[in-house]
Amino acid sequence: MNATLVAEKLDLQGLYEEKLTTAEEAVRLVKPGQGIIFPIMPGEPKALLDGIRELETLEDNRLYRMLPSFPVVDAPKDKLRQISIFLSGMDRKAMNSGTVDLLPNHFSDIPSILLEREEGHMVIMATVAPMDEEGYFSLGTSPSYVASLIDKADTIILEVNDRMPRTFGINNGIHISQVAALIEHNIDLPELGSPSLNEKDLAIGKEIAAKVKDGDTLQIGFGAMPNAVMEYLVDKRHLGLHTEMLPEKLVDLAEKGVIDNSQKEIDTGKSVATFAIGSKRLYEFMDNNPDILMNPCDYTNSFEVISRLDNLVAINSSVEVDFLGQCNSERVKSMYYSSTGGQSDFMKGVRLTKNGTGIICLYATAKNDEISTIVSHLFSGAPVATSKNDIDTVVTEYGSAKLKGKTISERTESLINIAHPKFREELMEQAKAMGYLA
Repeated sequence: MNATLVAEKLDLQGLYEEKLTTAEEAVRLVKPGQGIIFPIMPGEPKALLDGIRELETLEDNRLYRMLPSFPVVDAPKDKLRQISIFLSGMDRKAMNSGTVDLLPNHFSDIPSILLEREEGHMVIMATVAPMDEEGYFSLGTSPSYVASLIDKADTIILEVNDRMPRTFGINNGIHISQVAALIEHNIDLPELGSPSLNEKDLAIGKEIAAKVKDGDTLQIGFGAMPNAVMEYLVDKRHLGLHTEMLPEKLVDLAEKGVIDNSQKEIDTGKSVATFAIGSKRLYEFMDNNPDILMNPCDYTNSFEVISRLDNLVAINSSVEVDFLGQCNSERVKSMYYSSTGGQSDFMKGVRLTKNGTGIICLYATAKNDEISTIVSHLFSGAPVATSKNDIDTVVTEYGSAKLKGKTISERTESLINIAHPKFREELMEQAKAMGYLA
């Protein structure tokens, strides 16, 4: 190693040591009135969050979180307003009780929304992989919206964790020169194992997998039903992956040669995602893996990018679907449960592709088969994640209903055919009363 390289390396390490501090000291860099932005689940900096819990100088601050791993902060709203971008079990009750507020969004728009809300007073805190020889920290599992905001942040505070996988992708790195303070906190990342699959999940997964052809590219949404599809893809070949959440099953399908991304029109040879939540096995598979690109959400979910994937199959889940094809994917009558995420991005984006298919899947019933999820109309106050104009195909454990290009009466009949048999007569009567069927 020549003298110049040695000096540069020593300088980078010197910068690192200069900025290394404790969580309690690091969070004191937050000024009143600033907005604090955390990455998605495994990217949340736990020690810095604990520091915020004890911070006495909070005043008119805001904390943005998406699928949080840790409980909400116990602080008055005038000190810290907590805003959820997508609910998890950690903030769902708090949102429904009014402690946490929910920010409606398309996933692709989150960077621009946060920039509009917080430009000029934005603090980013993130868990990152250790610094490399060039002075860069990787956002690892969670570039999502944070990657697109790094250059616009007023203050960047990092929590370095040697368990965070180093990943590659657009704007995935943060240079030591951009960092105001950093701490070291080596703990296991939050994990989410493969969802437990029941008979309904498997029936839905098998139905959808039959629609997937060799060479197709997949977008797999959050939850058991979309992931069940991957159980039935072992006989497929040359599949691609362009999605939001990197699914746990990627490891098996990549090792078996099912997913090789060889037929993708863009990012050929690469699985593309914007965040990952999984097991240690998934995180280890991601670490320094050049076949995976962890890109910002305004890339993965961009209409322009999605439209270039000719043979995309986009698979997402919902809570209920009405006769028009409108999907409520966020709220169970008495409780706000999640948010739109990227469902609307992909369900609209897939329509711009050459041969793409957009699939919404859901169980035909809820509450132990007491309630039909195929309904005549969504309940009052239900949010629509996928509109009647963007719906393509709906799948339950009773089959598929292709709605794209269909009239209201044709949609109604198709949906009743995949409802639970015990509700079909009642639904038929409702459809006739509404004038949708003769």
